[in-house]
Amino acid sequence: MIRQARVFVDRGRPPVIVGPHLCNLLTVYSVPDSGQERGRIVTMSNTPMAANPLTRAVLEIDEYASGLGWDQPARLFALVDTARLRAQEPSLAAQLGLEDESETTGLTPIEQDEVPTDKPLDEFLATIAWPDAVTGCALTVERLMLPPSAEAQVPQGLSEAELARWVADHPDRQEVRMTVAVLRDGGRESALRLREKDAPTEVLTGGDLVPGLAEALSATFEE
Repeated sequence: MIRQARVFVDRGRPPVIVGPHLCNLLTVYSVPDSGQERGRIVTMSNTPMAANPLTRAVLEIDEYASGLGWDQPARLFALVDTARLRAQEPSLAAQLGLEDESETTGLTPIEQDEVPTDKPLDEFLATIAWPDAVTGCALTVERLMLPPSAEAQVPQGLSEAELARWVADHPDRQEVRMTVAVLRDGGRESALRLREKDAPTEVLTGGDLVPGLAEALSATFEE
């Protein structure tokens, strides 16, 4: 179950520098070739309880986003260590409905305030800082993607708006929902779900599927 809270994002601290501008990267990612071992198909139904907690959290968020349907805004989540939250913040754990949960390990995704739509995603992420109680964070966002064969066709010198229109008009474009999560210790996981293959058995997971977005999320934990 995805919890919701407004207690974790600290926008009062100075912005975090994310590095290179990421807006174009978040529009024109390439769909991984099926023959490359860049990811694996894993679903909530066939993931063992002993699986990586980060993988389980990413799949839980993907499943939650899937239930909301397509054409949704980006959503930001804090990832908290369930056992640590119970021990150190019992009142907050009770507020989130975690005090009676039988599971004592793993990560609990907690949805944050809405991601603003009036500024580029990378600029928004640069304003985020997390308190110590947050072990990691995740973002789910929908984008258009192109196959690797189309990368060489991308015209040079286009503005961001022109590039977005070019991708939207490309005959090989695919709509994808990307769920990317990172931990303070450097762990990464992501899940990709294509709109044309919208089924739990078609979710592709892997730590390096969306490196640009993972880097931006990791930067929110930098001092």
